[in-house]
Amino acid sequence: MIVVTGATGNIGRPLTRLLAESGERVTAVSRHTSAVPDGVRHVVADLAEPAGLKPALAGAESLFLLLSGDLHATGANPADIIGEAAAGGVRRVVLLSTLGVVTRPFGTTRIAMRALEDTLRESGLEWSILRPGGFASNALWWAESVRAQRVVAAPFGDVGVPVIDPADIAAVAAACLLDDRHTGRAYELTGPEVITPRRQTEAIAAALGSPVRFQELTRDEARAAMTRSMPAELADDTLDILGSPSPAELRVSPDVQQVLGRPPRPFADWVARNVAAFR
Repeated sequence: MIVVTGATGNIGRPLTRLLAESGERVTAVSRHTSAVPDGVRHVVADLAEPAGLKPALAGAESLFLLLSGDLHATGANPADIIGEAAAGGVRRVVLLSTLGVVTRPFGTTRIAMRALEDTLRESGLEWSILRPGGFASNALWWAESVRAQRVVAAPFGDVGVPVIDPADIAAVAAACLLDDRHTGRAYELTGPEVITPRRQTEAIAAALGSPVRFQELTRDEARAAMTRSMPAELADDTLDILGSPSPAELRVSPDVQQVLGRPPRPFADWVARNVAAFR
């Protein structure tokens, strides 16, 4: 059995579906009750309370570990989740990390994630680590303003990074959970091209078939909006990357192609599948 945490989110939902369609027994874990594919067991649990994962982990062989936002905050101890997995008999863990542990290893949240990676490596479990850059689905932050005003409000309008489709992350995660060839590997996951918020706005407008205006935010304005839904440390680390990406953060990684045998999907593909959110 495979346990998927964050199973109702942008990565966990397609991952759960892929695993179920491949014939695997799957337990989907989320904080709230939600619909899951036929044949998938659903368990409500909070990763901030690792002992509460015991019912979900019972009988599991593999775990996909995606941390909720509060587990990135100072004082959180997500390493306990790996301890619970090992104690429960889990053999393999695929961890969703972040590209920032390589490109900006001294950021507050990056230090914590690197420590979690180290804990996993030293756990005695089989492991794979996924390090995505920016997510295409972060554009959903703009959905409400696009619906109401046909406006995208974002900082750093002409600074881009190669954002990745969460469905591609899910596909790589499924490969790592199902194929021993990926054990002991860390993959850097990006989209196929650097794309700026202004160009993302153009892609949303094209999908809608109507104009969408881009409004530039200051860093402080963006930080105030982001900290309503994530720890301040994570917001600051994210804005550092979005405002001044390093050459390593601008690099298009070959790892999606290597694992899946196809290139990563462009941002326009993600928008086309999710355009209803912006209507």
